[in-house]
Amino acid sequence: MSESSERKEVLYCGVCSLPPEYCEFLPSRKKCEQWLKNTHPSEHERLYSDQAVADKLAMTTLSEDKEAKEAAKMEKAEQKTEARMAREMEKKMASKVVIKRMERNKRKCVTAVFGLHVFGIDLKSTAKMFASHFACGGSVAKNPQGEDEIVVQGDFSDEIRELIMKKFPSIPAENVEFGTEDKKKKKK
Repeated sequence: MSESSERKEVLYCGVCSLPPEYCEFLPSRKKCEQWLKNTHPSEHERLYSDQAVADKLAMTTLSEDKEAKEAAKMEKAEQKTEARMAREMEKKMASKVVIKRMERNKRKCVTAVFGLHVFGIDLKSTAKMFASHFACGGSVAKNPQGEDEIVVQGDFSDEIRELIMKKFPSIPAENVEFGTEDKKKKKK
């Protein structure tokens, strides 16, 4: 056994969280390369300089046709990734957070908040935050459609909207809506 065991520092990419040597095989290659160039220029020079690229090409056994196909395949994968990210962002901006006041029985009511999960917000911790802020019961429950929603005991519709705007600035104000669910009264 060697007595001089030294720790090695491994550099990880800020975009894909892999070592920079592996970034060239991912669809986010250009973003990774730009990040490396801005944050670690010496490592960028080692991996992406003309000499490094020439050395890598010399080691490959692919023909030029296969190389062109691989480059086209990587470009297509990168375009798909960018398109998927754009669709997710569009979906996120189109989705709504709905705050509903529902009557339980005679004078009791609960406030349900649906749609926060689309914006990447943890429902359990948010329900706990609502419960502690309003000093009432709050939990995550399934709604009739089978989706998770936050249920807070009491009528806190306006206050919850203000709290959402304050705590989660990533949610646009126009995406938060109020809804009411009225139970039909029994006729005698």
